[in-house]
Amino acid sequence: MSSRRPAVPQQVPGSGSGPVAVLVVTWNSAAVLPEFLASLPEGMAGLDWRLVVADNDSADGTVELVRSLAPDATVVQTGRNAGYAAGVNSALGAAAAWTGGFRAALVCNPDVRMRRGCAKVLVDALGAVPADGGGRRTGITVPLLYEEDGRTLLLSLRRESRVTRALGEAVLGNRRAGRFPRWSELVTDPAAYERATVADWATGALMALSRECLDACGPWDESFFLYSEETEFCLRAGDRGFLTRLEPAASATHLGGDSQVSPRLWTLLTVNRVRLYGRRHGPAATAAFRAAVLLREASRAALGREASRAAARALAGRGALRTVPGP
Repeated sequence: MSSRRPAVPQQVPGSGSGPVAVLVVTWNSAAVLPEFLASLPEGMAGLDWRLVVADNDSADGTVELVRSLAPDATVVQTGRNAGYAAGVNSALGAAAAWTGGFRAALVCNPDVRMRRGCAKVLVDALGAVPADGGGRRTGITVPLLYEEDGRTLLLSLRRESRVTRALGEAVLGNRRAGRFPRWSELVTDPAAYERATVADWATGALMALSRECLDACGPWDESFFLYSEETEFCLRAGDRGFLTRLEPAASATHLGGDSQVSPRLWTLLTVNRVRLYGRRHGPAATAAFRAAVLLREASRAALGREASRAAARALAGRGALRTVPGP
């Protein structure tokens, strides 16, 4: 069990009733918050909703800005840079304390800009049992995500990690390997983004979660400080019978992308990917997966990619993948 247990009850009275809880985790987010807050009424159109901001000890006036621009929001100050999952759990705990509870949660980055009616499409699709879902209910929904230009589609759907997929990406690269489900986690088929598509997991910049799914799965795994926390939650939801599904009628712009250029963030992303694999597989399979990911990063480091050089060094280190108990 994790040494820190967030205040999120396993079962909360009021499931299926109350407003939609919009949960935002901030850390020095003052530059992107005003536009995010201004975009909420349009993105949440058609829904009864309330905003919860969990702030991870920002030093740039983020909390004061929220209180000024969104005085009705619930603000939770964690008192430290606790990580993304811990922020989500803190926000969930605050929403659970509302009289009557909440009926669904919308977890979103502060650098997301929802298009009109986006959230309603996502929330309305929760609980559906699609024909291709094997009888399982939809517990998590995600929209189409676009880059800052508003036109370039981000490939946000993923397959669960496998050794063969890590090898395919190492040899062919993500996009080329993505055409073959056996050889890549990345879903690149354009048709998958044109229809409601079930995926093993999806990038977590914006996702709606049903109360039923949240109650069944419990808190997000705080041992992943940043990256892989949404992957772990989606996979855990799948283990408990809940689907993650893309709803292409919903769309948003995502301004992020620092992990692609920052050696520190790319290293964290890469190491956490292997750590999560190790949670779900035995030592031999994990060693093979780690070797395949290391091959990918080392080959790209040889081409001069500094972020991959840092990730390869971390993967090769003895203490890089210390086991940290999950929830």
